[in-house]
Amino acid sequence: MSPYSHHEPVLTLDNISMSFRGELVLRDISAQVRNVVRPGMSQGQVVGFYGRSGIGKSVLCRIIAGLTAPSTGAVQVGEEQHPVRPGDVGLVQQRYPLFNHRTLADNLLLAAQRKHQPEAARQEVEAFLERFRLAPHRQKFPAQLSGGQRQRAAIAQQLLCSDHLIILDEPFSGLDVAMIDELKKIIVEVTTMDELNTVVIVSHDLATTTALSDTLWLMGYERDPAGQLIPGATISPEHQYDLAAMGLAWHPNVEAEPEFGRFVEHLKEEIRRS
Repeated sequence: MSPYSHHEPVLTLDNISMSFRGELVLRDISAQVRNVVRPGMSQGQVVGFYGRSGIGKSVLCRIIAGLTAPSTGAVQVGEEQHPVRPGDVGLVQQRYPLFNHRTLADNLLLAAQRKHQPEAARQEVEAFLERFRLAPHRQKFPAQLSGGQRQRAAIAQQLLCSDHLIILDEPFSGLDVAMIDELKKIIVEVTTMDELNTVVIVSHDLATTTALSDTLWLMGYERDPAGQLIPGATISPEHQYDLAAMGLAWHPNVEAEPEFGRFVEHLKEEIRRS
């Protein structure tokens, strides 16, 4: 395994809890993503985030993105670890929302202008159109783009206006094998664009997401000494996995390795128990 080290935090969840109408949905979630440094290369971070449907993953994602305030606790982002603000973290939803009455280039320019002056914004858009293989489609409207093109555009849009952090909500849902392979390449490319780029993948596709991740969070319920479920989903310390330390990160064919298969089966069993 190539050498690596963890440096400063880029995302911190500090004792997050959330209640709705008196019902505890999230409980005491503390987790941290640190900058991964690998000698001689730019290496961003990928966090795989699992949990059963309806357990509260979407609520936590909105909290991480600064779109919903938690009942208690705080989220800090960036090198300065400042409290998250709306726009700091990009959220790429399954529908890939773009303005239908604007061209692809104009959609990206609107996003870039949130962070950059006009000329710098145009330069950023040109660079992203080339990097995401969208330049030939710059004058197309969203309805004229394929599903894969819309997805790439949505990821580029969020990177242009956020601060290194993006959340991908079920990015593999409904994609065929070829599109999944294309998206995997894009995610790897996004993380190697900048040392601090961090992608959180929320997905039910255990194998694909784990193969891309260097950190893994598994959300579930804890049990009391009598075996009863404790209200409020959480991410306990034993369900925060350092895949790099386990030798399961950054392998192009890791899914073919026996250790990987055993770990995915372990995850499935942990999910069943929660």
